[in-house]
Amino acid sequence: MNKQFPLTGISSVAIHAAGKDNADYAHLTPIYATSTFTFDSAQEGSDRFAGADKTKIYSRWGNPTFTTAEETIAALEAFGLSNPDGSQLQLKALLHSSGQAAMTTLFLSTLKAGDTILSHFSLYGGTHELLLKVLAQTGIKTTLIDMHDLNLVEDALKKDPSIKLVHIETPANPTIQCVDIEEITLLAKQHRALVSVDNTFATPYLQQPFQYGVDFVFHSTTKFLNGHGTAIGGVLLGKDLDFMRTTVWKWHALLGGNSNPFDAFLLTQGMKTLELRMERHCHNAMEVAEFLANHPAIAHVNYNGLSSHPDHAVSMKQMRHPGALMSYELKGGLDAGKRFIDALQMCVRAVSLGTVDTLLSHPASMSHFGLKQEERIKFGITDGLIRMSVGIENIADILNDLEQALQKV
Repeated sequence: MNKQFPLTGISSVAIHAAGKDNADYAHLTPIYATSTFTFDSAQEGSDRFAGADKTKIYSRWGNPTFTTAEETIAALEAFGLSNPDGSQLQLKALLHSSGQAAMTTLFLSTLKAGDTILSHFSLYGGTHELLLKVLAQTGIKTTLIDMHDLNLVEDALKKDPSIKLVHIETPANPTIQCVDIEEITLLAKQHRALVSVDNTFATPYLQQPFQYGVDFVFHSTTKFLNGHGTAIGGVLLGKDLDFMRTTVWKWHALLGGNSNPFDAFLLTQGMKTLELRMERHCHNAMEVAEFLANHPAIAHVNYNGLSSHPDHAVSMKQMRHPGALMSYELKGGLDAGKRFIDALQMCVRAVSLGTVDTLLSHPASMSHFGLKQEERIKFGITDGLIRMSVGIENIADILNDLEQALQKV
């Protein structure tokens, strides 16, 4: 990016923040489909291994196509933000093969046996299992509480000095609960705990957690950042540049969760329309939420854009818009949920989210099927709950499909 010409809009950042410096003057960053890179001399090889830039050694360590995606995401998350001294915030991003790979790097690079992660109920199923089943075997413990209650957060931090990381997912999957990033971060810092935020649902366009002092931000880039469902990916960003380039990078490289050039290329192209897509996603989501909130087959709607939602104020405090994700409870429970899903004609049955088409899933029988019913209910994942990622189709077609499907429950 030309630092003599500061960009003033997030769409410009998504298009122009990275990828302009390539030897062959390609308009777009090429797909560097190579496993390794050559050296002109022994000294050049030595210099590259000794330097901070590992993008031209071996593609498990880095790749120029990865770099363009990483620098774009870092620029989006840091857009308009400053350090306490007034200088522009700089972030380091590491692109991974999946969101789960990025999250594994986050936890293993910052924690050791005997440490505890403090997090909350209603997490993505994969995160929940990673914390309670996989990390538990390494001696890293997890405490889950209701983080809406800041007194509970403060209490937990006071009573357990082994808490080294507070991990937040807001909005959370699939209940779309929001917690206060700023207040939780203030409490964590008082007790010298790091803070990480899963920003997948919001994207940097709707929410920038670094403005509240968090240490790490994580995304499943598979979702809204890519936007088209064409590639799996994840990214971990941090503001401690030295730590990210040394300790975190080392864990990333040794765990082997690197991206690949083609997926990184697709991600970069997808991000160029992030603002346009998110504007349409959000507009459609508000219309859908209001339609469902007044439908006789619906018991309740979890959408933070509705003033009736308990997290409405928090989401409006830290998000530009409540976003494109919602969930809602059908009055008929498990059977109604299955009949509704089966009756959809245009909207798509799939467990992912963030693509241009509208995706719906039934968590009780799909993404959270592995959890015991009492666990699901505790986390707000009831039998009739439907999760919906509202797409950018014409709103009339989305509403018509929902109406005809609801008539069959």
